[in-house]
Amino acid sequence: MIDKNVMSTTPAARKPIMTLYSGTSDPWSHRTRIVLFEKDIECQIVDVDVNKKPRELGELNPYNQVPTMVDRDLVLYESNIINEYLDERLPHPPLMPVDPVSRARARLMLVRFDRDWYGLIRDITGGDKKSATKARHTLRDGLTVISPIFKEQPFALGEEFSLVDCSLAPLLWRLDHWDIELPRQAKPILDYANKLFQRKSFKLSLTEAEKAMRTPSR
Repeated sequence: MIDKNVMSTTPAARKPIMTLYSGTSDPWSHRTRIVLFEKDIECQIVDVDVNKKPRELGELNPYNQVPTMVDRDLVLYESNIINEYLDERLPHPPLMPVDPVSRARARLMLVRFDRDWYGLIRDITGGDKKSATKARHTLRDGLTVISPIFKEQPFALGEEFSLVDCSLAPLLWRLDHWDIELPRQAKPILDYANKLFQRKSFKLSLTEAEKAMRTPSR
């Protein structure tokens, strides 16, 4: 089943030219929704039940996956590709560094997050008990290792919020839901996470299913 919601910065009579097919509890879709709200982009969001995907999604995306973005005649999939496209198409506020070296480093971080951490999600949520436990420990340890970065700087790349933060936020939001508890030495990244969760764009990005992943006091 799908529900159609419109987020817009222009009068309701004007139809958005972009459409995002987004899973309601899917972390890959979540990071793209954060980008949309951070940049205040006019876009129609189609909420997709990943267990009952609409036929049109399979017609647009050969992998029949979310997120999928439609912008006029262009169809994009893979959230990092969508996010960079949005950042280049509507460059204010910028979510990637200007200089080539810093941009390359940011892209490497995004690739590592995908391979090292996002790649664990299917084991955490749908694997056997042994695989799920191992994946939880790997994610916990990886986040703990990078935690000291946030003693020195407010965001992943330094002073400015970026696509790297958009990618980290959905993982950090789901830690409680996935029964992952970070150790005390990870306090800097937990403080960083709470700061991300207070951003207007993050709050607006949450679906009802995602809001239910954490208790109001957390």
